[in-house]
Amino acid sequence: MTASPGRRVLLAAPRGYCAGVDRAVIAVEKALEQYGAPVYVRHEIVHNKYVVQTLEKKGAVFVERTEEVPPGNIVMFSAHGVAPTVHEEAKRGRLATIDATCPLVTKVHKEAVRFAKEDYDILLIGHEGHEEVIGTTGEAPDHIQLVDGPEDVENVRVRDPEKVVWLSQTTLSVDETMETVGALKQRFPKLVSPPSDDICYATQNRQQAVKQMGAQADLVIVVGSRNSSNSKRLVEVAKLAGARAAYLVDFADEIDETWLEGVSTVGVTSGASVPEVLVEQVLEWLAQRGFEDVEIVKAAEESITFSLPKELRRDLRAEAAALAAERGGTGPAEAGGAQTAAGQV
Repeated sequence: MTASPGRRVLLAAPRGYCAGVDRAVIAVEKALEQYGAPVYVRHEIVHNKYVVQTLEKKGAVFVERTEEVPPGNIVMFSAHGVAPTVHEEAKRGRLATIDATCPLVTKVHKEAVRFAKEDYDILLIGHEGHEEVIGTTGEAPDHIQLVDGPEDVENVRVRDPEKVVWLSQTTLSVDETMETVGALKQRFPKLVSPPSDDICYATQNRQQAVKQMGAQADLVIVVGSRNSSNSKRLVEVAKLAGARAAYLVDFADEIDETWLEGVSTVGVTSGASVPEVLVEQVLEWLAQRGFEDVEIVKAAEESITFSLPKELRRDLRAEAAALAAERGGTGPAEAGGAQTAAGQV
């Protein structure tokens, strides 16, 4: 089908995988290569249906509770982070652990620990029940209370209004978070801010691209799963930016053709846990319906990368050293030492 006059696609950049998600997905793949299946993962490694299904086919087993992992096995903690009690559960269950928590989430955990030690009341802006919020709260449960949006501010009670700090979930709407912070500052003028933004660079960049795109688009399609906080925020941001309609889909075949009625410009983006192949399928679906003209809307350049979890790096180095020793003519005993290290994770 040839492109129809006036029909175009605005494709957001950046979109899709952030550095923390990329690291976590590669960590599962490397763990399966290094130790063999099964590798157990506590919760979905990232919030994306396609990624989880793909890793399951390779031998990853996703569990909701640490107790579901048989003793002596490996358990990986997801990119969203876990509370200290989960590490203790793994130790009691004689489980080897690989921590794939996003370093930017770890930063928030460390902030929570530091402010709790200084006896601050910590107001954590986030969504109740989200894995990241549960993990952060677990770092200082006696000091943290959740603030779930601006409308929740009136419910906040603190011990000392002079000693209050706010932190946030990393995947929130930037604008809504700052609205919540503004409301908190009205109640607590001495409110302390975190040393640097808690909302991660990738979340902010993807929202900025959607703001630019949404102002020009009749319809915005966000590729992402319904349990993905940052993907759902992109839908909200698109509507606020001026798009007539915005929808969240996991796959191209979920798009309803009636959405295209009266539409000349479609914006397309994807959440931070979405592989590019799913976006390509959406673009192909749109092209088949006359939307072949694709323009990039670029909001930022991203070059951040994170190294693999330290447990994996250690064992990959041990394996490489053993292979090098073998090639140098060293006996099999030294190669076996790498296997012992891998077994310990």
